[in-house]
Amino acid sequence: MITAEKTVREITATLPCSVKVFDKLGIDFCCGGGKSLQDACMNAGVEFDEVLRRLEEAAAHQSDDPALATWQTATLVDLMSHIVSRHHGFVREEMPRISFLVEKVATKHAPNHPELATIRAAWQALVAELTAHMLKEEQVLFPYVSNLEQAVLAGKPEPVAFFGTVKNPIRAMINEHDAAGDLLKQMRKASNGFQAPADGCGSYTAMYQGIEEFEKDLHLHIHLENNILFPRAVKMEETGAAA
Repeated sequence: MITAEKTVREITATLPCSVKVFDKLGIDFCCGGGKSLQDACMNAGVEFDEVLRRLEEAAAHQSDDPALATWQTATLVDLMSHIVSRHHGFVREEMPRISFLVEKVATKHAPNHPELATIRAAWQALVAELTAHMLKEEQVLFPYVSNLEQAVLAGKPEPVAFFGTVKNPIRAMINEHDAAGDLLKQMRKASNGFQAPADGCGSYTAMYQGIEEFEKDLHLHIHLENNILFPRAVKMEETGAAA
């Protein structure tokens, strides 16, 4: 049952197909997952009844799309493996390509399009942010969560971590997700929704298409961590039971 009071996070956790609906309507389902559906609709400027209608329609066809399988029942190890191979891999593959386009377009078109200075600076900051962020996840947080899950499933004592509780690095990761999301919002606003100008060349269009696809993937990437992986890891540590 979808209600106005349910959080976006709760809806995406039980109805995976909702992420496509939210993304299409501009509803923040990753960093803003803790908001109620009513508040999320208001922030996005969309009618609650229309969102509800689309969610119910998507739910009726969810089983038709095997890509929308829920990660709530997978092991955390499998979920983290998916995040690293699919999303971290995508980020690492796309960052150099888009960085080249950003520099090329800014060098050629900046005199007539001052907004490119904002986009270039925001993109460079995003690259630096995500490069460090992914390393911290892969070298610190994910290995600990993997060891935690293995210990819990084997009925052994939980591993001791230098950071105390898993809540501490998770809090840091969420803050960095917020920062990454803000940088993408800056680029979207400066580019008028990633719309190339009339005098834009093919590289201009390719740059905006690349950043928009990057944004879409990052939304799903952050959703899997903020709304599924992190809450399950916290619950597992607190209860000493599989989550």
